[in-house]
Amino acid sequence: MKKITLFLCLLFFTMPVYAVDNPFMGNNKNQIAINIGQGVNSGFLIPPPTQLVPFYLTHIQYSQPTTFFKIPARQSINIGQTLGFGQKYGWDWDKYTIPMIFLSEDIAVAHGEKWYFSTGIGVGLQAQQNERLGAKLLLQFKLIGGYKINDNWGLEIFMQHFSNANTARANYSYAFYGLGVTYSF
Repeated sequence: MKKITLFLCLLFFTMPVYAVDNPFMGNNKNQIAINIGQGVNSGFLIPPPTQLVPFYLTHIQYSQPTTFFKIPARQSINIGQTLGFGQKYGWDWDKYTIPMIFLSEDIAVAHGEKWYFSTGIGVGLQAQQNERLGAKLLLQFKLIGGYKINDNWGLEIFMQHFSNANTARANYSYAFYGLGVTYSF
């Protein structure tokens, strides 16, 4: 066990620091993203769910570059809105039109000059609790694939999961697949 711990420490602390060029936003210090997502009737994102539902996500994200154990990252504040329409698979999706706010951090797991793959976590609140989540508390997990068009503009595809982390009895979660446009400045 000591050898594994020593190896992991050496791995993290000998990685080069990406202070100048962050794969999310290059040399820029700020980023705005607009994201839209399609809801799926599943508890988690992998394997991919096949049941699309009339439930959508829109959110605006403001980010700044950072590092996580010398790995390039971005920290963000997100303001969003879920939008539900009609009934499907036993749920009345109209009840889940709820604003939310959350803080998140995305970590670049792999990246090249113009592309990146990242994972992110976050915590936040929805404006009201309901029988689907049972709590106002939101924990978020996200997988992101991104492509930088130029120094300022980029595109992202994402899979995003919201849950209450079993802090309430009901925890059917929200899951979305979506697209985003980023502008770095």
